Amino acid sequence: MADDGEEEKNIAAWLLGIKTLKLQPYHLPSLGPQDVKVQIKALGICGSDVHHFKTMRCANFIVKKPMVIGHECAGIIEEVGSEVKSLQVGDRVALEPGISCGRCSHCKNGSYNLCPEMKFFGSPPTNGSLAHKVVHPANLCFKLPDNVSLEEGAMLGYLLAARAFGAPKIAIADVDVQRLSIAKNLGADETIQVSTDIKDVAAEVIKIQNQMGSGIDVSFDCVGFEKTMSTALNATRSGGKVCLIGLAKSEMTISLTPAAAREVDVIGIFRYRNTWPLCLDLLRTGKINVKPLITHRFGFSQKDVEDAFETSAHGGTAIKVMFNL
Repeated sequence: MADDGEEEKNIAAWLLGIKTLKLQPYHLPSLGPQDVKVQIKALGICGSDVHHFKTMRCANFIVKKPMVIGHECAGIIEEVGSEVKSLQVGDRVALEPGISCGRCSHCKNGSYNLCPEMKFFGSPPTNGSLAHKVVHPANLCFKLPDNVSLEEGAMLGYLLAARAFGAPKIAIADVDVQRLSIAKNLGADETIQVSTDIKDVAAEVIKIQNQMGSGIDVSFDCVGFEKTMSTALNATRSGGKVCLIGLAKSEMTISLTPAAAREVDVIGIFRYRNTWPLCLDLLRTGKINVKPLITHRFGFSQKDVEDAFETSAHGGTAIKVMFNL
């Protein structure tokens, strides 16, 4: 464990209860031979962080004891373990937040993001990375290209990724007109304002399909409510795919039979798998520009932490709320 002096230096944002965050000391584990100690310099608030903040849970992951929050982060190497050869003190790195066991069938088959023993920053019961310093395996720390900032290293966006991978036409649906305006500025071909009333799904599906002008091959539900999933299932063409990303609800009541009759596949996606090198390359080459996604920036005082999470939880113009430590 870290000594008392280290504890005094290392402060983290602890989630203590619903909408209750407090800056408190955080003991770091001992530095293993294949670990590095990282000074966290940039951290973005994710939707899952907001769920934990507002409800003390995200899907079936329930916060049962005080937990350091946060996982989308980048920083500077402060110390390296005795066996680390790939990184050195002073390197700027992006941190992949999940530590898998490496032994189970999922890990051995390459689907390590599904590891049942996964220790993931800021997902209970594992402490997160909104702290001055963290200790992390070196093989999960990826050196940033010289032209990629620490803020960029801490984030990516779905719309931009879809465009980078060649999607010819992209439509974004949201309840907030300000968010739609930002999506349009980021390159969305079409934007559709929708309601929160599930009775409006049928009419909104027609509107979405008309604005796309052709069959929708793939839909991404980035929220995870009954209405958003129903909209995605009905809007997607026969033989298309719906990818459920958002985990707002652990249970949903939706009509699957019509989608099944049209052979619409429902795909789950959970956390990350082998994405960091590719994402960093997209940033390095300029194929993706995530800078416009950062709408709010905060420091790392008690007030900053409280204000940042309230800002992100409120939504509105807040897309990506970023801490600069």
